[in-house]
Amino acid sequence: MAETVQFDLVSPERSLASLVVEQVQIPGADGDMTAMAGHAPTITTLRPGVLHVSGPEGEIEYVVTGGFAEISATSISVLAERAIPRADVTQEDIDSMVQAAADALNKAKEFFHNEPGPVDDAAKLLADMVAMGTHIGLDPNQPNF
Repeated sequence: MAETVQFDLVSPERSLASLVVEQVQIPGADGDMTAMAGHAPTITTLRPGVLHVSGPEGEIEYVVTGGFAEISATSISVLAERAIPRADVTQEDIDSMVQAAADALNKAKEFFHNEPGPVDDAAKLLADMVAMGTHIGLDPNQPNF
């Protein structure tokens, strides 16, 4: 039997999960990572993506739009900007996430006049939102950005 850790997922709206799990696959800003029992202490920021949780009770997925994860040998805590159980994500949810990212890109372009850095970050956020929608099988409805 695999070792387990405490997993907690919270967003500003509510606590979504408090479970004993075997592993959590995290969409980290620097790449995907898997956290398990005995993991070295780590804090990482999240990018938009799918958080995959595996444990004795089965597998659960959540769509997250950002935030951070704090990992230790005995626990995994994810504080997400927005988190929705994947089974509950609608086309409207993806559309609003992509639109918010597109709005952020337009504001960055307006304020920073296409300077590298903030504009590139906003463009990456939009690309990540579109990729997340495609990954879970929903149309990002953004033919050009």
